[in-house]
Amino acid sequence: MAFVEQQAISDAAHDKAHILRVVKIAKQLCQQEQAQLDVVMAAAYLHDCVSVAKNDPRRKQASLLAADRAIEFLSAKQLLQKQHDAIHHAIVAHSFSANVEPLTLEAKIVQDADRLDALGAIGLTRCIQVGTALGRPLYSIDDPFCETREPDDTTYTIDHFYVKLLRLADTMQTSSAKEEALKRIEFMKSYLQQLSSEI
Repeated sequence: MAFVEQQAISDAAHDKAHILRVVKIAKQLCQQEQAQLDVVMAAAYLHDCVSVAKNDPRRKQASLLAADRAIEFLSAKQLLQKQHDAIHHAIVAHSFSANVEPLTLEAKIVQDADRLDALGAIGLTRCIQVGTALGRPLYSIDDPFCETREPDDTTYTIDHFYVKLLRLADTMQTSSAKEEALKRIEFMKSYLQQLSSEI
């Protein structure tokens, strides 16, 4: 954990708490799906050991940079040497931005765990944290819920719900994660309904 904290860029949405939540979710999914725990845990702990800001031009390479650094760390410590390829792939494939298909059950679990942390109460909070850090308004005054315009999450924070978050259940790789994603998305929809009534 100390290694991850030293490497990561300060980002409220990708901090130590995010790592610990992803590890917790990944462990649960690993037990439900009967995957290799050592690969899943190593990849989950190290998946964001290189953190690139959402508006950084290297964003799509962030997971590859993290995977490479994770293997450097594991090699230096002589840890899990036979699993390096599997761990590397799981870290590369976890990223939404990278658009890399997870080819192993372990990679699917790490991807699902990271995406589940983008949903529900935590996901909603993280979305607002990122939008605030980037100086984006919460919503468009003219059309807050993208009813007559294309969503633009580079301009408005709430638009990220429509660009990505509300669609994440369809990207879940495991049945256990999909079930949880649907529950979390229902909560986020109820937030949007409440927000609509208030504005």
